[in-house]
Amino acid sequence: MTTSVESGPGGPALAPSGGIEVRGITKRFPGVVANSDVNLTIRPGTVHALIGENGAGKSTLMKILYGVQKPDEGTIAVDGREVHFSSPTDAIKVGIGMVFQHFMLADNLTVLENVVLGAEHLYGIGGNARVQIKAISADYGFGLDPDVLVEELGVGQRQRVEILKVLYRGARTIVLDEPTAVLVPQEVDALFANLRELRASGHTILFISHKLDEVLAIADDITVMRRGKTVGEADPATATKHQLAELMVGSELPDPETEESTVTTTPMLTMRDVGLTDAAGRDLLTGIDLTIHRGEVLGIAGVEGNGQAELVETIMGMRRPTGGMIDVGGANVTRWTTRRRRKLGIGFIPEDRHRHGLLLDAPLWENRILGHQTSRQLNWRGVIRRRAAKKDTRRIVEQYDVRTPTINTHARALSGGNQQKLIVGREMSGDPVLLIAAHPTRGVDVGAQGAIWNHIKTARREGLAVLLISADLDELIGLSDRIQVILRGEMVGEFDPDRVTPQELGAAMTGGKGGEQ
Repeated sequence: MTTSVESGPGGPALAPSGGIEVRGITKRFPGVVANSDVNLTIRPGTVHALIGENGAGKSTLMKILYGVQKPDEGTIAVDGREVHFSSPTDAIKVGIGMVFQHFMLADNLTVLENVVLGAEHLYGIGGNARVQIKAISADYGFGLDPDVLVEELGVGQRQRVEILKVLYRGARTIVLDEPTAVLVPQEVDALFANLRELRASGHTILFISHKLDEVLAIADDITVMRRGKTVGEADPATATKHQLAELMVGSELPDPETEESTVTTTPMLTMRDVGLTDAAGRDLLTGIDLTIHRGEVLGIAGVEGNGQAELVETIMGMRRPTGGMIDVGGANVTRWTTRRRRKLGIGFIPEDRHRHGLLLDAPLWENRILGHQTSRQLNWRGVIRRRAAKKDTRRIVEQYDVRTPTINTHARALSGGNQQKLIVGREMSGDPVLLIAAHPTRGVDVGAQGAIWNHIKTARREGLAVLLISADLDELIGLSDRIQVILRGEMVGEFDPDRVTPQELGAAMTGGKGGEQ
């Protein structure tokens, strides 16, 4: 039987049990086959993990399953009935909800207001809605107060609000895209407890992640995608991380560990008593003191939203500090422009590659120029040296394994991992003295992750000073020579990566423990 779902008013249909059959799904874009004859069976009442390298086709498949895109070929059946989606509203009506990696919440609204926004027709916006939200929160152990402003919630609590939103709309199947990317270990444990409650109640979870140890810990079934196809399934009861990595990328699991110390006594970045306030006079950074030497990686650990972004923007000259001093290689750059700091030799891998790192609708060779357009290599008397830019882009593509048909391909057409490798290659060019790396491997697969780690290790051995900000605590511990914790805009502790555990770092990041180790 085929069910054609149409958008329209009214509440969600009776929620299905959650079993989903995907058969022969194919999706083509100009010059690219994103999905090719994809087959996937998701058993009702299970946590089903979907893994694969960047560009494997996971995101496209999820967008098709959620009604964002339409397949060129193939079928989707929900609870035994074939369905055709024209929009996410159609997917929601048959009980499919999706929680995206980047939260879609309004900080200035309450939990209740965020949840009911766009779904006012279900239970109104007052007492009935509050009753429903409290009941869902209690049933699944979310512990959310409907009347609290979202801006007052931590990252883990915000994620629960996103899950609550789809449950409120009647979802029985929940798609989670990289749900642990910004969570500390304690928050991951809490999320998994919530997911087990959902599974016990009959919900189905489709769990997309690059963290293979977490996949093995929570999944009932695992499907592996590679180059647009489903290439295998694994039983989490018997599979290992190394076996999953082999299926994903055909290589060993990468290791962030650095073998030897290369730290010198020459400081490359010094910050003394640096402060920053916003337009309303609120403190964003307070008394920041840190030093990074040549050949040293200083890791910064912190729960998202505790001042990491402001720290990076202050170092890069994107924000003017309200006090203190910033020195790079012996030069006081506190009042320098971003361009002048870049010319001094600061490389920058931004947290948001789409917003601050790339022109998505420009070819790769033009993206190679960004931030370096005044360098002698690429600029002659105010005119961009196109031939030199194209030549160096070809070098980056080869040296950093950026998988692209041509350097004239637009950045938008590349997978996230290949976009990131292009940025890393660009920022490593020109022999920088200091690299600001904000979440350099976020959202990339294990293959790209290992490549980026190796480039950072190599540059460190050659004397590069690195400020590393990451939500991946294994990455921080493996790559860093020292780790400092930032909490509410202040440095609250320093740790030795050889002695600290992810759990201890997670506790310090949430205010549970500080000090030196």
